[in-house]
Amino acid sequence: MNAGRGLALVLLLVTVLAASPGAVRAQAPVDSVRETRLDNGLTIVVRENPVAPVVAIALLVRMGSRWETPDTAGISNFTHAVMVKGTTRRGGAEIAETVAALGGKISAAGDVDYSGVQATALARFWRELLEVTAELALQPALAPAEVDRERDWLLSRLQRRRDNAPARAFDEFYARIYGPHPYALPSLGTPESLRRIDHAAIVKWYRAFYRPERMTLAVSGQVASAEVVAEVRRLFGGVPGAALPPDPVLPAARSAGGRAVIEAPAQQTQVLVGGIAPPLDHPDHAAVKVLSTILGGGMAGRLFVELRDRSALAYTAASYYEPVREPGVLVLYLGTAPGTSTPAEQALLREVEKIRDVPVSADELTRAKGYLLGRYAMDRRTNDRQAWHLAFYEVEGVGRDYPERYRRQVEAVTPADVQRVARLYLAQPTTIILGPPADP
Repeated sequence: MNAGRGLALVLLLVTVLAASPGAVRAQAPVDSVRETRLDNGLTIVVRENPVAPVVAIALLVRMGSRWETPDTAGISNFTHAVMVKGTTRRGGAEIAETVAALGGKISAAGDVDYSGVQATALARFWRELLEVTAELALQPALAPAEVDRERDWLLSRLQRRRDNAPARAFDEFYARIYGPHPYALPSLGTPESLRRIDHAAIVKWYRAFYRPERMTLAVSGQVASAEVVAEVRRLFGGVPGAALPPDPVLPAARSAGGRAVIEAPAQQTQVLVGGIAPPLDHPDHAAVKVLSTILGGGMAGRLFVELRDRSALAYTAASYYEPVREPGVLVLYLGTAPGTSTPAEQALLREVEKIRDVPVSADELTRAKGYLLGRYAMDRRTNDRQAWHLAFYEVEGVGRDYPERYRRQVEAVTPADVQRVARLYLAQPTTIILGPPADP
């Protein structure tokens, strides 16, 4: 979901990759990565990459929507919006200028399973970049005036998201399908929660989560592992740590299917159909990823071919299933004209019924695997994405060898597996229709 939910709103049309599944391999072998845990609990993961003279840092913290409630919804993202406004040593503009002079950029945000700081620069400035990252993480000013300013900005951003039909449709879908589970909460928060969160709440939240035992710092680039570990130990090693507390026991997602129609001013009607899907480390994860790819994987996906190209029932047709620690969601999405929303919805449901009832062909399965693994390999080509993936897999608790395990699992998916997970996870789909009112 940043991997997260933002990806569900980036509607890209991409060409199908022709690579066979067996030809796709992870870009960073496990043996090129060094992992170290400091005495205070902070985890360091370093990938030496001599190819490009750049470096990327991802400092991810176990902090996000999964720990929030309706009263605190959006507080993780809110905290990071305030953090980037300055530290006890310098203001946000000076920090941005400093990183730009290093040939890079820096940002901070909250998400569903994690929050944190990401930064890039030219490799020769890796020490300076690491020092700025540590300063932002360990010495944020969290000034009261910035809390009020950021609240106003976040409220305006929340309103813009509500005014965006696809974004609102996805928010409504997650809220309906997850029910009492905190994944139902928008990462940006709600108007009610943002108005309730004050400076004291921001400071308390920061202190509760920005602790070394909750942090993973990943570095990828033209660096020496030993030097990076020594510098991280100098910058972070003096921060007191403790045992990592157990994850909270969360209420189960309650998704009993059903259909809801939401009237909203828009040029298009949004049609979303889907259901609860397995978490990242579940044995069915790879099979559901393949199922999602067959249905909505670019211009070769069934939804695009059948509903957009052949039937002209949709402007946009796609499928999304993002990896998360708790149960995920498989979402089939159409953007269509208001006048064709009913036949488009019916055609979409027929595609769901078809993939549940009729096994996919060997050729279609092979193409889907090649497309899925090809995009996965492409996503992990840059140091920026490599650093994020290394930190993400550590935070999610699946291990840095996950990419190779995932590749093997995808290659092992059979037509029977696809049909089984389609029947299991799309047995009682939830449907959201969001668009302009129907003509009287």
